[in-house]
Amino acid sequence: MSAEKRAASRARPKLPVLHIAMISPEIAPFAKTGGLGEVLGSLPQALEKAGLRVTLITPAYRSVLHDAFPLEDTGMRISVPVSDRMEEAIVLKGKVGKAIPVYFVRSDKYFDRDGLYYGVDGDYTDNAERFTFFSRVALEILKSDPPAILQAHDWQSALSIVFLETQPERYPELDATRTLFTIHNLGYQGMFWRHDWHLLNLDWRFFSPPYLEFYDKINFLKGGIVFADGVSTVSPTYADEIETAVYGFGLEGIFQSREKETTGILNGIDYRVWNPETDTIIAHTYSGDDLTGKAVCRASLQKLFGLQENPDVPLIGMVTRLTSQKGCDLLEAAMSTIMARNVQFVLLGSGEKRYADLFSGMPAQYPGRMGVQVAFDEAKVHTIIAGADFLLIPSRYEPCGLTQLYGMRYGTPAVARATGGLKDTIQEFNAETKTGNGFLFGKYEAGDFIAAIDLALDHYEHKDEWNALVRNAMKASFSWDKSARAYRDLYQKLVRAPLISGG
Repeated sequence: MSAEKRAASRARPKLPVLHIAMISPEIAPFAKTGGLGEVLGSLPQALEKAGLRVTLITPAYRSVLHDAFPLEDTGMRISVPVSDRMEEAIVLKGKVGKAIPVYFVRSDKYFDRDGLYYGVDGDYTDNAERFTFFSRVALEILKSDPPAILQAHDWQSALSIVFLETQPERYPELDATRTLFTIHNLGYQGMFWRHDWHLLNLDWRFFSPPYLEFYDKINFLKGGIVFADGVSTVSPTYADEIETAVYGFGLEGIFQSREKETTGILNGIDYRVWNPETDTIIAHTYSGDDLTGKAVCRASLQKLFGLQENPDVPLIGMVTRLTSQKGCDLLEAAMSTIMARNVQFVLLGSGEKRYADLFSGMPAQYPGRMGVQVAFDEAKVHTIIAGADFLLIPSRYEPCGLTQLYGMRYGTPAVARATGGLKDTIQEFNAETKTGNGFLFGKYEAGDFIAAIDLALDHYEHKDEWNALVRNAMKASFSWDKSARAYRDLYQKLVRAPLISGG
């Protein structure tokens, strides 16, 4: 089918309700490794609330199969080509929100594993095959209920757009479907050696620089960017940053060429989950009008991490993945200087072994003043965010960031680097005007980081200033409703726009 015929067939759908199908490698509460899963757990429900019809497709991981989620077997058995053979999927179905169907692609050989993308020995060696299969099956599922917009999230779902655009004859039912590729973190691109090309069953002409080839490797994420009708990222500043060599990870030229089709929409948070007035996990509820409960949460946090239960010493918290992207090397360089101040510090996170070993050994140097837990624990995330006085987020880059948004809602402002969504959501506190909701530093250097911490500590000593800052932070609103409206506008724009075809 020619691009012209495909364009003609993709006229604006005459549907009473706009139908959005999201393909994602993780969706909370079924499976998540970080922000992507959390976003997909909340955004679809906000879209449903905004009047859109939403369908979700995700793999049936071990966490889906073994936890007590109410699932039904749809009876669908789908076979798709992977290399020179056919692989079969069983399609299960669940539900979120009021009536959002969630289709789970079940193939135990691919998805019944301890981790989503990697195990104890690193990334799974068959990830290219696993997510080629997943993308093919997702398109087959959608044939019976074609959406107006197919929105694929991150590299693991990118091939669904590539297949639809390069092999439309396989998916005639989806001729009118427009495509949106959403990038949650450009640092993860899904790159594989060229010898995996046979798995995709694509013409070799697409293994070339204009399409999926990237320095002699297959780049799944690049394919999504090239072939999608529209591209979105999770904050306006990040949408600008990825057009530069510093943040573009080698793809900045493509983003520059697609600038007009790229939109940054800030993530939100679910205030049904993140609300200190109703949170059943924390030691005591509280509000901006009555902060007495926060002092109880603070004492609880000190006790939990074995710190001296001192109500006056500043208590700094950090919840993070232990990676260089999150600024762990910057924290390492600054830690001795930070702990030379009269402060306490708690850290919760998991990730790279080097940082896990480094930080887990530090509390012995600062008994009663520092606590570290190398793990991910949802309850302790709430405990730290409610109990700390302020949070550290020294990210090298941050597409959006959710921790600073959680912190604001709990009256726990952040000291963060001015990048991506951190820059979009944090306004520098001004003691004279009593405006602002946190602290920012610019250069990725320990000196600038420490200076921002010292500024926060100085304001902490002036309780009238600090209380104004806390209340400003708690008044900030980052609900999903605003983000859902922005996505709805983008979907409408895509439906009306002329066809953009990378093939």
